[in-house]
Amino acid sequence: MDPSQIAQTALYQEVAERLRQRIFAHQLPPGARIDEQALAIDYGISRTPLREALKVLAAEGLVTLRPRRGCFVTEISEQDLDDIFPLLAMLEARCALEATTRARPEDLARLEAIHGQLQSFAGSNEIERFFEANQAFHSQIQEMSGNRRLRQVIQDLRKVLKLTRLFSLSIDGRLQQSLAEHVEILAAIKAGDAARAQSAMHDHILSGRQALARSHAGQDVPA
Repeated sequence: MDPSQIAQTALYQEVAERLRQRIFAHQLPPGARIDEQALAIDYGISRTPLREALKVLAAEGLVTLRPRRGCFVTEISEQDLDDIFPLLAMLEARCALEATTRARPEDLARLEAIHGQLQSFAGSNEIERFFEANQAFHSQIQEMSGNRRLRQVIQDLRKVLKLTRLFSLSIDGRLQQSLAEHVEILAAIKAGDAARAQSAMHDHILSGRQALARSHAGQDVPA
């Protein structure tokens, strides 16, 4: 294979990752138009790898390509959330069940360590750091499940939810509620109770949807 082709592939993937992180950080907020020319100049690249990167992000649902109008960061509607959360609840619940049946002592130790971070960040009301630890907690359970296909589908859905999920933790009482839900999930997994872990995870995901519904009450939400 031509080495130049490898470099080109690596370039658009790197550009996609940089844009992905800017979207997740809301430096490029939902609904924002992607200025291809400005980004190409900023990154010191041609527009070809940039456009390839945008195709990757479009496939992930993070941006929307509109003919003759350009590329925009995806806006998540209430209907999108109603579609995604029940599906995610079902998938992550299954993941928790499989993780419980396959959990090893070292897996549980890692999960407990992450939960310790959740407790610390909740205590100091560090929402962004709690959010990051929350992602790590769920990722560890997915890893413990040993189900690669299931994990991939969950990760794809969670990428889209990163456009809005942080806001649910900003609601009064949600941080402590989320922590309590993690306590229940961890306890069920440690006890080897797969059915309980499955139920706790399912309820936890749907609780996040309810929190977002409260945050959007009285606000205009994109259709």
